[in-house]
Amino acid sequence: MSKPKAIILTGYGLNCEEETAEAFTLAGGEAVIVHINDLIAKPAMLKRFQILAIPGGFSYGDDLGGGKAYANKLNNHLKKHLAEFASKNKLIIGICNGFQILTQAGLLPGALTFNDNNRYTDRWVDVKILQASPSVIARSASDEAISNKKKIASAALAMTKSFSPWLKGIKSLSLPIAHGEGKFVAAPDVLKSLKKQHQIAGVYYKGEVCRYQNLAANPNGSLADIAMVTSEDGKILGIMPHPERAMYFTQRPMWPLMKEKLIRKNQSLPKYGPTFQLFKNAVNYFK
Repeated sequence: MSKPKAIILTGYGLNCEEETAEAFTLAGGEAVIVHINDLIAKPAMLKRFQILAIPGGFSYGDDLGGGKAYANKLNNHLKKHLAEFASKNKLIIGICNGFQILTQAGLLPGALTFNDNNRYTDRWVDVKILQASPSVIARSASDEAISNKKKIASAALAMTKSFSPWLKGIKSLSLPIAHGEGKFVAAPDVLKSLKKQHQIAGVYYKGEVCRYQNLAANPNGSLADIAMVTSEDGKILGIMPHPERAMYFTQRPMWPLMKEKLIRKNQSLPKYGPTFQLFKNAVNYFK
């Protein structure tokens, strides 16, 4: 069986393509880094790929706002091809600047704006995954009071529809951020829709890294602590933190402490960190 193929966009200030490509490669996929101009010249090449990744960086220097100029270039030249890609059984991820680009391009709802501290912020965060698997959905639905079966069935159906293959088996993540415009905002009706459709995939919370480093849970003032959102079908994921920068166990801030605890329990040290599962999920989706 051929390996699932991931296209990693680059150009004009995107600068995390190498790490993102490595993540998909280690997860068992075949990653190809493609400059946006080459894709514009030959848009038919998208048909060869199952996964599209827009990595982090500072496209066009964020001079017009995070991701706006790059999104305009995508929409001006590739809008039809991206819409076709998104309509098929394929996966898309936007990381940090890539998340900004997806919202600016209209592929994800909401927007990313300046951090509350008005500064570029580089630190680690904890993210709690909110989307449940279909089995959890069914179990939680059966636990509800069955006074309104139709309402429960409707909620379960909506949640199943938005369950993201990117997040299978993941309960929480600890990973770094590096952005000046990472605050997620949305109009009240959009936020209401995101909650109703279960598209809020992950929220900042005070987990092991924030407790270890005595940091505030929400690093940028994001509305409802939102760190990740998905499309309605769950196949497009926007994530503000960088999973490709937390791939390895030794990248975690507290890894020396964790190492000592594992040694004292006579347990082996893992090679990879929890964020590696996100990339494995994407690759395994096509196997």
